[in-house]
Amino acid sequence: MLPLDFTDSMRQQLGAEADDLFRSLQAEPSCSIRLNDKIDVLTFDCDTDEVPWHIDGYYLSERPQFTLDPLFHAGCYYVQEASSMFIEQALEQYVQPESVVLDLCAAPGGKSTLISQYLGEQGLLLANEVVRQRVFILSENIQKWGNGNTIVTHNAPSEFGEKCRNLFDCILVDAPCSGEGMFRKDMQAREEWSLKQVQLCAERQRSILMDVWDALKPGGVLIYSTCTFNRQENEQNVQWLCECLGADILPLDYDPSWGIQEGHGGIGYHFYPHLTRGEGFYVCCLRKHQEDFAPFRVKAPKKPTPAPLHPEYIQEMQKWLQHPERWAIRLTDRFATAYPAKYKELIDYLYTFLTCISCGFGLGEERGKGIAPQHSLSMLKDLKREAFHAVPLNHEQALSYLRTEALSLENVPLGMLLLTYEGVPLGFAKNVGNRQNNLYPNEWRIRHL
Repeated sequence: MLPLDFTDSMRQQLGAEADDLFRSLQAEPSCSIRLNDKIDVLTFDCDTDEVPWHIDGYYLSERPQFTLDPLFHAGCYYVQEASSMFIEQALEQYVQPESVVLDLCAAPGGKSTLISQYLGEQGLLLANEVVRQRVFILSENIQKWGNGNTIVTHNAPSEFGEKCRNLFDCILVDAPCSGEGMFRKDMQAREEWSLKQVQLCAERQRSILMDVWDALKPGGVLIYSTCTFNRQENEQNVQWLCECLGADILPLDYDPSWGIQEGHGGIGYHFYPHLTRGEGFYVCCLRKHQEDFAPFRVKAPKKPTPAPLHPEYIQEMQKWLQHPERWAIRLTDRFATAYPAKYKELIDYLYTFLTCISCGFGLGEERGKGIAPQHSLSMLKDLKREAFHAVPLNHEQALSYLRTEALSLENVPLGMLLLTYEGVPLGFAKNVGNRQNNLYPNEWRIRHL
């Protein structure tokens, strides 16, 4: 059953159309994925349709058991709600690929991987999550996506306003909300919903926007989104932002056949599941008022500079990359991390003044008198595969590897092995002669089939 106060409020908002919405919220949710460019073909044994507002988005006629697909674990696609893929349209229309972007409320990583894909080699993404338990799954999904252009942070919104003033060309605030748009997927969202909860969410959203606002450059773009329907958390908050913080609403082009509805007063856009094929979603794109301002300046780090890497290690690790000139390398303890050389000065600053969970990608690890590759290198699109001996796995072997079980591979050479499935890297193993050590990260392993 839908909450009575919710149905009453939607009748006021949608009129007679509300009954169509209520029926849609009792139906089965759609299943959709977004392809990574690690692969260019679908491998699902079911009917598929294209998501009209994203070139790499697809609906699946049935929901597979994704856990059993090694390509899922290799980051070849992301299981993402179709409506939220519309963020791509806002990026294409108002954000340049060479931008510095903040995804403020990023976990579990669907929109972050989308932004990362859009920016490619030209831009830089900070994917932030304030909830400690959620930030590590965010980091895992970012690493599996394999672009290397992303820093994952764990900071409060106010810290960006204080330490990154006028830095970002674009900020996405996919705000925590009352979750009305997820009612048919999440029964807990129904149970926890109340008018008081809506009010509390709206207040928290305004606090988040106010805290992070100074981090956006004047003239920069803020994309505000929620997965809820009500005007209090959507149109009213956007109107408050325009009036109190200083911004103009930007129109977004879309095909009328997509079923998207303009918000009340022309403020933003609604995805209602009885009109669009997806869950409930709201998005509005805004431009911060232009004004004279002091550009962001990189400050001198307070922490000591990391110890330099042994030159032989650097030379070895550069052989693992297709384009080593793109990457700067730092050593933290015994772990070497690579990140975009184009943004080295900025990233060194951010690494010092923010709580960074992961930065770029793990490249190598000092072991004894040598250097060994880290797992995230195997996920990287810039990996030079011929630097390692590749060993193809069948489906059963791949799942065994992903469960971190003991390996039994025949006729493989000694040393580091790059294990693949259908031509896509899954990770590393090491053949030490009498056995092959499974090097898949224990914290990422498949726990239940």
